[in-house]
Amino acid sequence: MLLRKKLSQSGSSSQLRIGWITLKTAPYLFIAPAVILFLLFTAYPIVSSFLLSFQTNVDGYYEFVGLSNFIRLFQDELFYKALGNTFIVFIFQVPLMLIIGTLLAVILNSALIRMKGFFRAAFFTPAVTSLVAASLIFVVLLNGNYGLVNYLLQSVGLPQINWLSDGFWAKVSLIMVTTWRWAGYNMVIILAGLQNISNDLYEAASIDGAGAVRKFFTITIPQLKPVLLFAVVLSTIGTFQLFDEPYNLTGGGPNNATLTITYYLYNQGFQYFDFGYASAIAYVIVVIIAVLSWLQFKMARDD
Repeated sequence: MLLRKKLSQSGSSSQLRIGWITLKTAPYLFIAPAVILFLLFTAYPIVSSFLLSFQTNVDGYYEFVGLSNFIRLFQDELFYKALGNTFIVFIFQVPLMLIIGTLLAVILNSALIRMKGFFRAAFFTPAVTSLVAASLIFVVLLNGNYGLVNYLLQSVGLPQINWLSDGFWAKVSLIMVTTWRWAGYNMVIILAGLQNISNDLYEAASIDGAGAVRKFFTITIPQLKPVLLFAVVLSTIGTFQLFDEPYNLTGGGPNNATLTITYYLYNQGFQYFDFGYASAIAYVIVVIIAVLSWLQFKMARDD
């Protein structure tokens, strides 16, 4: 009643004042904290990093060097090594993770499975598990001398494998650990998409005599196309930001066999304090992710 009385007296809602605040300025006041935080912790670092990519440290002072950091980058053999390692993980890990996530989602969406809540939580748990703790566990499991995995291989007559000290198997270990961690995460996303598919489509297909396999490829996969595209783009971004797993599992070794592009960026910035060069690497990663995401959207676009 008091507010209505004030509004009627003012003749316009925009003239209502509470101290120095009016109805026109109140919305801006409410969003101001979010805008300020965005400018300080997102916009400013992006702009600062972009400018830094054109500079280098000379005697403690940053000097503008133009495209020198980018020229150096494209002549850096170790950069190509790290980029190649990242692409290898991307090519094998992302499809494997999405296939496993899709199969798990389809199984858990089935009416034949009981205790669905337990299995969903169990498969999703690796995504929220401390990566340092998980890496230490896998370091023990994959140890070449006393690891449980080699013990099981030896018990069935297979030779032991140097999981973390051989270049090829170190990549395989990295792919396995990354798949273990994120397959359940993608399963939850895909499961949400499955639950939005109408049962009428499956009933109509059953009337036409379609089996389970045909339903999966003619109904489930096409209906999941937007969800799968979303999962692919997220997985692509995550793969090119892969740092924690190689850092904790192999330290980028052996002989840089598991050095990823983000790990290389970290080394340049925080090991050698070459922040100009690290910023150049960061923007190259941004461009690569943008191009891959564009290609994925283009390939998934309906004709």
